[in-house]
Parts: sequence; C-alpha cells; structure tokens
Amino acid sequence: MRGKCLCGEVEFVVSGTLPNIYQCHCSLCRKATGSVANAALIVPSEHFQWVCGEERITSYVKDTGYRSDFCSKCGSPLPNPLDGRAEHWIPVGLLEDNASLKIAAHLHVGSKASWDAVGSSGVQYQEAPDLESLLKVLRQNANT
Repeated sequence: MRGKCLCGEVEFVVSGTLPNIYQCHCSLCRKATGSVANAALIVPSEHFQWVCGEERITSYVKDTGYRSDFCSKCGSPLPNPLDGRAEHWIPVGLLEDNASLKIAAHLHVGSKASWDAVGSSGVQYQEAPDLESLLKVLRQNANT
C-alpha cells in the first residue's frame, strides 16, 4: 500500500498484513495533528520502504523522547521508526488505498479533550498500555 504526504514530495510503501489502527487522544498527539487524536498503525520495519522524499523529512524530538517527523514542505506528519525497535509508526491518513482498516484501541482516553467523543469501537485505555500489549491488540484479526 502506498502512502504520501499532502504535497506528494514524500512517498512510502507498506507491505504485508496491515495491523489494526489505534488512536491516541493525549495532548501531545492533539497538538501534533491539530485534531482530536492521531490515528496510526505500527508495522515491522521490513514491511516499510521510502519511495522518495526522505530529504524533506524534518524531526522534532521533545526532551521526554516524544518524536514527530513531518514534511518540511507541507507539514504532513510522516512515518518514523520506533526508538530501539525494528518497527515503524505510520499515520494512516497518509495511506492512498481504501484498505479495510479498523480501530482496535484508543490510548490516553483519561486525558482526552473535553469535546472529544471517543468512538465505541476498540479497547479504551485510560493511559497507554505497554507496547507489546498494544501490538498484540492491533494484530488481532488484522487485515491482509
């Protein structure tokens, strides 16, 4: 499946079985997306490949380790490798195809915005589970 940023300068391909989506409702993700939550999936790095535009990627890393990669031309959030792991975080809004993806988890619902109405699909976590537990939930009944 192909993905690209708003201006089309940065493109990537994701292959293999796609896991389900999670949405994070924390204040950092709201600020990074300008929306109610981010929607993302996590894939093994061997299933991720840049097609073009890597030179356009700019990163912002907070002292806490929170990382945001984005296109230096249009500002779209971009995939990035998970620190110390062989996996990539992918913002699903960048994907070109209409895959049958579903939301399997909502993170940080305990700190969601007052105007956020969290959907009924998916497991809701007050904070974030450990990554292994989250990956297990996202891979259950994953799409091919």
